[in-house]
Amino acid sequence: MAREPYDQTYARPVRRLLVTVLVLALLALVLVWRIDNPRVERMRAAIVDRVVPNMEWAMAPVTGLARMLDDFQSYARLYEQNQDLRRELQQMRAWREAALQLEQENARLLDLNRVQLDPELTFVTGIVMADAGSPFRRSVLINVGARDGILDGWATMDGLGVVGRISGVGERTSRVLLLTDSASRVPVTIQPSGQQALLMGDNSQAPVLQFIEAPEDISAGDRIVTSGDDGLFPPGLLVGQVIETTDRMLRARLAADMARLAFLRVLRSHPGASLDDPGQLIGPPWPPPEGFVLPPGMAPVPRPDQAAGLARGEPQE
Repeated sequence: MAREPYDQTYARPVRRLLVTVLVLALLALVLVWRIDNPRVERMRAAIVDRVVPNMEWAMAPVTGLARMLDDFQSYARLYEQNQDLRRELQQMRAWREAALQLEQENARLLDLNRVQLDPELTFVTGIVMADAGSPFRRSVLINVGARDGILDGWATMDGLGVVGRISGVGERTSRVLLLTDSASRVPVTIQPSGQQALLMGDNSQAPVLQFIEAPEDISAGDRIVTSGDDGLFPPGLLVGQVIETTDRMLRARLAADMARLAFLRVLRSHPGASLDDPGQLIGPPWPPPEGFVLPPGMAPVPRPDQAAGLARGEPQE
């Protein structure tokens, strides 16, 4: 018990002395490090050369921590750049889809402009709004109707060929019955043979060609155009090409792209002039009755038997 006060009595002055010596040494080191003198500079260099290489093992953890901090900051920057690139990629994909849609619409409009039509035919271009078809009916809706002067029965085309006809007219919309519908019947002409046929839809992508007089005169690849015999479709509109199926049936490969209808051209069909007075085309009977006077500028036309008698020199009655 008596030894502890004795140790504490000597320990306190020793600690004070050590602290004082350490402070003086640090002050001396600072003064020596701050003195601008060639001799002191050489001494500082010698101390650094001797002490610093031996302290590399002590600085290794600090250097490693510093490198880890730099790597973490680099990783954070890379993560931010990756997120920015992902957002830009999503925007580029959206722009790419928009550009592709605009390119397709532009191509279809250019195709519509390239179609060569009769100069007397005028048209109205409409946008396909919806596919109103079903497994048993093939039709689409377009955004033109009665307010645009559309009439029931008018023909419609895309940029390549005939699509169908108007089968219902509303104030702002119209329904187009496609050539592939089972209710579609269109008279056509097959070129170059000139064969007449009836294009009949059967809800397939290739309508059937029926009522052909001489099928042997038709070969695959022949051109199919509208004949105009129905009074609805103008003559000469491209429909497609003849194909022969495995069951030896003649069908039509349509020129119109039925799977991607975006714009349709509705042709204004003007009905032909009706003849109220057939006498303007049919000549008067021969011989003419008594008292009959020919109109000015009209000459009598003999019957075939009378024309043959005149050729042999026989006198007329």
